[in-house]
Amino acid sequence: MSSLNPTSKHVAIIGGGYAGMAAAVELAAAGVQVTVFEAGKVLGGRARRVERASLSSHSGENRPQPLDNGQHLVIGAYSELLRLMRECGVDLNAAFLRQPMRLETVSHNGEPNFLLACPKLPAPLHLAVALIRAKGLTWSERWALIRAIQVAKWRGWRLKHDTTVAEWLLEQRQPAGLISRFWTPLTLAALNTPLELASAQVLLNVLRDSLGGSRAASDLLLPKVDFSALFTEPAASYVTKKGGYIQLGIRAKKVGLDTAGWYINGLPERFDAVVCAVAPHQASKLLSDSTSIAAATEILSRQLAAWPYQPIVTVYLQYEANVSLPQPMLGLSDAISQWVFDRGVTHTCPGLIAVVISAQGVHSGLSHDDLALAVQEELHQRLGLPDLVLQQQVITEKRATFACTPNLVRPANRTASAGFYLAGDYTAGLAAMSGKDRGEYPATLEGAVRSGVKAANAVLQDFKGISL
Repeated sequence: MSSLNPTSKHVAIIGGGYAGMAAAVELAAAGVQVTVFEAGKVLGGRARRVERASLSSHSGENRPQPLDNGQHLVIGAYSELLRLMRECGVDLNAAFLRQPMRLETVSHNGEPNFLLACPKLPAPLHLAVALIRAKGLTWSERWALIRAIQVAKWRGWRLKHDTTVAEWLLEQRQPAGLISRFWTPLTLAALNTPLELASAQVLLNVLRDSLGGSRAASDLLLPKVDFSALFTEPAASYVTKKGGYIQLGIRAKKVGLDTAGWYINGLPERFDAVVCAVAPHQASKLLSDSTSIAAATEILSRQLAAWPYQPIVTVYLQYEANVSLPQPMLGLSDAISQWVFDRGVTHTCPGLIAVVISAQGVHSGLSHDDLALAVQEELHQRLGLPDLVLQQQVITEKRATFACTPNLVRPANRTASAGFYLAGDYTAGLAAMSGKDRGEYPATLEGAVRSGVKAANAVLQDFKGISL
């Protein structure tokens, strides 16, 4: 490609989710003009605001409160997301309720059956104290957990050969009770993939950057605003201030390349590069429908068409305004409900409880009404919440994340068609931090942001005529 100054370039970004907007911010910061094409009316992709008139805050004003299409969790280790949020002028203290790591699950009788809480001590002392003080474990279970984490740390958080989390836990001689109370909810929350299918190496990568990192890296950051307002909308404001454009409600159905450059949907505007930041199955269709590049990207298109996914279901239950949880976030072990969030604490929506159910399971065959009823009964029995729910809303994302399986071959950001790039949490070799590869991440907000940053850096390198 040309070695002209990047500031004379114009890049099209297809998809206004976290990956696409991260790429847009990174390119705009370098002086590149960007145009974002987003098919929806709201930015955020799989982490976006959902307007629901059927749910209200019941705070006296009786106005609808926005929801999210999924309840995502942010941790202090999400360095790229936090960096870009600051770049876009977001006040992190206003955006998050920040707390030291606290993973607590509740048993069938409503009593806490596991608690891991990191104190405000320097690393690695914070983790050592948390493991020693972990509640709900026998001493043999406690030492088994300490041993597994310490062995992983001594080995540099790397496995000789990737395997499933279930197989790795068996190798580490982890007791069944510990797996049920700690490893299962942690793996589902981090990888959105059942233990029998989930990659142990990717789980270790997450542990390395959270529990194995600095004390602040393990902090839980609970968003206090919806996920569109958290990053993608501030990113859009940043991009427009830098001279870029955000095109909502425009689905990119075809891309093309001629002597003047890249174009979208046959429109006259030409671009020097295209960053495709949509889900794998959508990227596959775009590639196969774009005749000018279909032949060069045929293998990639087939790979993306067969990409494996896992769902996430979020059940919103609106109780009376005085209903709350003892903690902003609680887990339920051996239940349909997995993690329960109090949006009265985080989003000033009194009485609104969000229940997250990750991956496929026994709930998958239930109707929305039956699932909401089952969740309601669990919260009543285990947490003592009322058996009366004023309103309910169930949101299912069937392709919420990719199935994070062992040795999954992920595509690179660059493609066989020069000038056409991929961005998304499913891509390979996520953004290098502090000069060294941080390894693969699961389908998280941080994974999406890092992929967008790396795709943007690849574009800038190619503009400058630098090859890796």
